[in-house]
Amino acid sequence: MDAKTTTSQIRLTRRTPTYWRVTFDNAPLNVMGPQMVQEFTHLIDVIEADEDVRVVVFDSSVDGYFLNHSDFKARIEDMLALPPGPTGLPPWPDFLVRLTRAPVASIALIRGRATGNGSEITLACDMAFASKEKAIISQWEVGVGMVAGGGPMARLPHLIGRNRAMEVLLTSEDIRGEQAEAYGYVNKALPDADLDAYVDALATRISRFDKWAIAQTKRLVNTSLTPDVELGAGWEACIASLSRPAAQEGIKALTAKGFQAPGDVENRLAFHLGELPPR
Repeated sequence: MDAKTTTSQIRLTRRTPTYWRVTFDNAPLNVMGPQMVQEFTHLIDVIEADEDVRVVVFDSSVDGYFLNHSDFKARIEDMLALPPGPTGLPPWPDFLVRLTRAPVASIALIRGRATGNGSEITLACDMAFASKEKAIISQWEVGVGMVAGGGPMARLPHLIGRNRAMEVLLTSEDIRGEQAEAYGYVNKALPDADLDAYVDALATRISRFDKWAIAQTKRLVNTSLTPDVELGAGWEACIASLSRPAAQEGIKALTAKGFQAPGDVENRLAFHLGELPPR
């Protein structure tokens, strides 16, 4: 993730000592495989260790995609071989828990698809702002016979209510910017032309405030969170679901239609999930 690493899938830019940008850059689809998970682990180590940073904004350089689902062309063994993090959780839920509890303000700037992992990092952030025209949030896993692995079952009900969480999770539908705002999934949906300036101004403002006050306020607000172990339970259910025939058949059928390649299946994932044969 430093300037000498040309193959990095996550780019860290220190705009000021107190205001950082983290940019997802794994074209063409911003899928998340073992390499990106390892980079997330390094990133959270750096955030936790820095004494000055107060705000981190997450965005994307890949047109149409904020952060996408996992890389189903990667070997699952490579993901499972990664060691647990300091929380005792596997690396992805470990990163999400640590981001939520880090003594900095975290903000998701969502332009394009936040599918699966993208939704999960949105839920881990302290705030989220979305493009009215271009943001699409999705927990797509049930539609293909899987269980989500990054904690939305634990976190969504507290954010948008149990019934709406059930709607999002069980329908695997696409949630666009204005609907996400209405549900409370994001703080605000803004015209795409205004999104960058709005988030930048907000982040800059917070970055000028005292870090101790930011950290202590987060710590006290976080007492309302579900226990971290619930994210571990979701991860275990996700991994177990991958070996089930229903998930294997669903992923195979979706791949035959063009899944994980640029084109209509990725662009209209919710529609194509609804067209899969019953399982």
